Amino acid sequence: MKPTVWTSRFTTRVVTISELILYSTGACHLCELAAELVRPWLEQGWSMEVLDITDDKALLRQYRLSIPVLKLADAGGGARELAWPFDAGQLQSFLTGEAPPHTLGPSF
Repeated sequence: MKPTVWTSRFTTRVVTISELILYSTGACHLCELAAELVRPWLEQGWSMEVLDITDDKALLRQYRLSIPVLKLADAGGGARELAWPFDAGQLQSFLTGEAPPHTLGPSF
């Protein structure tokens, strides 16, 4: 993870860049849209692994009704998730920690 500085007109924050995980399936057009939203962050040095949930029964049970889901591990060993739908502003807030992400409902 490498630190970077994010500046808005109101605040300056140091954020540690982490690897993202995008839970997806091969035929998910919403997942493609989510990946496009993340692309500018990848160009700034973030990394993202795309995991196909159909390859893992536990992931399939957990995320089948909510993909795409973006996961970000934090420095303390925890993780946060951002479930679809989200836009560029919500993604920025999620990645910079400026606002709480919307959470997933119960897993089935």
